[in-house]
Parts: sequence; structure tokens; C-alpha cells
Amino acid sequence: MEKIFSTALLSRRTALRCALVAGVAPLITLASGPAEAKIAQTSVAYQSGPQGDQQCSNCNLFVTPSSCKTVDGAIAPEGWCKIWVKKPA
Repeated sequence: MEKIFSTALLSRRTALRCALVAGVAPLITLASGPAEAKIAQTSVAYQSGPQGDQQCSNCNLFVTPSSCKTVDGAIAPEGWCKIWVKKPA
């Protein structure tokens, strides 16, 4: 009887492992899939004009000609938002 119990326990353990792997596999696929979602312009107070000498064209996150690594949507080179980071010289 003890041998039957240990076999049943092993089967449950194997079933749980399979269920865990099946549940984690889609998460791994999502993590290595499409790029992360970007932040909405309203969330970072994006504006189409500069803030002093700070503007998107001299921000480290700006991607020429009109996008950002972090902020969603069309980004003007003269624009600005509160996550502006000076581009290294």
C-alpha cells in the first residue's frame, strides 16, 4: 500500500510541475515578444514646444525623426516632457 501511495504522490507532483510549466510558458513568450508598452503623452506632460533649452531633439530618449523610446505617439523634435534626459555629449 505504501508503494501505491508514493506512486500516486509522484503522479500528482508530475502533474503539478506540468501545470506550472504550462502556465509559465506563455509569460516567457510575452516577455521575449513585442516591446514593452510606452507611456501615454499625457502621463509625462508632453508638450510640442521646448522647456527652456530642453527639447526632445537633445534628449537621450528621442528617436529621429519623430518618436521616443519611452513615450507613445508622434514626438516633435522641439517637444518636451518631464522625463527628459540630456543626451550625452
